[in-house]
Amino acid sequence: MTSTSTAMSPSTAYYKFKPLNLGRIVIWSLFAVALIVAPWIFTSSLALTMLSQIGYLIIICLSYNILLGQGGMLSFGHAVYTGLGSFIAIHAMNMASKGQIPVPLVLIPVVAGLAGAFFAVLFGYVTTKKSGTTFAMITLGLGELVAAMALMFPGFFGGEGGITTDRTYGKFLMWNFGPQVQVYYLIAVYCFVCTALMYAFTGTPLGRILNAVRDNPERVEFIGYNTQRVRYFAFIIAGFFAGIGGGLAAINFEIVNAADSLSTIRSGGYLLFTFLGGATFFFGPIIGAVLLVFASILLSELSKAWLLYMGLAFLFMVMFAPGGIASLIMMNLRVAKFGKFNRFWGLYAGLLVTGALMVVGAAAIVEMIYHIQLNAAMGPKVHFFGSELDTSSTTHWVGAVALMVIGGGLLEVVRRRFVRTWGTAQEEIEAQIKRAEAGV
Repeated sequence: MTSTSTAMSPSTAYYKFKPLNLGRIVIWSLFAVALIVAPWIFTSSLALTMLSQIGYLIIICLSYNILLGQGGMLSFGHAVYTGLGSFIAIHAMNMASKGQIPVPLVLIPVVAGLAGAFFAVLFGYVTTKKSGTTFAMITLGLGELVAAMALMFPGFFGGEGGITTDRTYGKFLMWNFGPQVQVYYLIAVYCFVCTALMYAFTGTPLGRILNAVRDNPERVEFIGYNTQRVRYFAFIIAGFFAGIGGGLAAINFEIVNAADSLSTIRSGGYLLFTFLGGATFFFGPIIGAVLLVFASILLSELSKAWLLYMGLAFLFMVMFAPGGIASLIMMNLRVAKFGKFNRFWGLYAGLLVTGALMVVGAAAIVEMIYHIQLNAAMGPKVHFFGSELDTSSTTHWVGAVALMVIGGGLLEVVRRRFVRTWGTAQEEIEAQIKRAEAGV
């Protein structure tokens, strides 16, 4: 009797401690180390600017993924909460610099986050009344409404010129946040803390039931949950973190413009790159934020047709990898875990080489067409990856078409072989799993 009561004691029944997850500790430690040492490795001003943008865009894309990836809510108006958070932040900075409010710069992102949450409370009650396509259309309408209101209230939004500020109005310890590296580290701290908080949210009861609402809202209602309320709370949390990202953007640039911050194009960018990174995995939006910065800064500088390239990338990703880059990484890690990856080294090399041939040929054609349409007055020459293309030369056109066709044909041959090999590997993995479950 004593042994039975001991086994069923409260300490045994309720106080169970999970062992430390060493893998998770290592990953988070590496993430923190990467944020700390990045400015020491990439020291140029351009690199520092890109790192700063990556930092706050990680927060914004992860906040958007609370809606899309975890809640299944396709929003076309997420820039409303980042943009309004930016405007509240820049007004708060201007007021603090005049001594009207006692808010140090390091807390401005929190003020912006509270502003984002406030507007999410205001707008979210309406938008989360519906789900699916109706929800998406309501968010699109609200996004357009707020963007139009920006022209009606120039005193708050600053008109076409926007609103500027000075982030050096107050010191924090020995920092005045004038140098870009100091701003980067402020963004890095918020990036790490917000990422950790949003990851913790995925394990909360609200985060779990939000996944259930995404997958089967009817069953969630059947067990007694109000699905609209779950979506509403998640919407508010997403708005809070979106506002923090917008506040960090205002600190970084010291200017906020309604045409850029509140536009539907900005909301579409968050959607596009969150999807490309992988909305079904937590780390997918982090990849998407990195891609967004590289596309908007580097790719846009290399080509005027960068939006076309991004659209094609999105199209092919939807067709062949709807789970995004994160899903490709996880699928290959699964193959490597079962010891089947060695057979794919040559195939991946073949896909890379043949794909590069096709892309170079197609890009050459696109660049020549764009040059004829936009820069014909500058002559027939167009710079292309360190070389020159001549739009008046038949040889260059034929060579580009041939490169695209040959590369595409070879890519299709390698792709079919890859698909067969991949299918065989997956069958072997499934058979191996079944044998393990059967204890064979």
